[in-house]
Amino acid sequence: MLKLCGFRISNYHNKVRLALLEKGIEFEEDATCTPKQTEEYLARSPMGKAPFLEVGDGRRLSESEVICEYLEDCYPQKPLLPKDSLGRTKVRELVRHMELHVELVARRLYGQVFFGRPPLAEATKQSIEKELARGVRAFRMLAKFEPYVAGSELTLADCAAFVHLPLVALASKHAFGRDFLDDLPQVKPYLRMLGERPAFRKVNEDRKAAQAALRK
Repeated sequence: MLKLCGFRISNYHNKVRLALLEKGIEFEEDATCTPKQTEEYLARSPMGKAPFLEVGDGRRLSESEVICEYLEDCYPQKPLLPKDSLGRTKVRELVRHMELHVELVARRLYGQVFFGRPPLAEATKQSIEKELARGVRAFRMLAKFEPYVAGSELTLADCAAFVHLPLVALASKHAFGRDFLDDLPQVKPYLRMLGERPAFRKVNEDRKAAQAALRK
């Protein structure tokens, strides 16, 4: 059986977990795997990151998007990508833009706004602000919200958007005094809609429980 290894506060872990649940794939979960640079952990995840997926016979996959693509290939019964080549590629394009140009840019703020690390240099914040504005602009051009982020059907892009966009909104509001996603009024009702789906609700509740446990 597949085993997803990571931790439930991680948005990338939760993205893969959403895909597994929505596709109805049976899997085990080790939610105690946080990033490490020990020799033992690096043997399981080459960059020492989470999540990674154990697929059996000592074989593993790392990187959330690679894992999701593997799930699509091996478990096509309930697809989270369109059937046509262009449609599939447009979903991948949206996810890539969302992660590379929005979430990973906002991630540079997380240490300061979520974990109490020293404030970033003003020049660094200004650079992040400009990059994030460009990334959100590109996301706005690609996102459809019809009603799902890539169109009329639930896709891997929704699994990504549900876990990334709230963090981007919160981080930008804390760092810059404004939510960079406010220019997309569709985002909040869209996230509420996704949150009503059983898999999304479960992942969100489990994330909140993991965060609460950390604070104890």
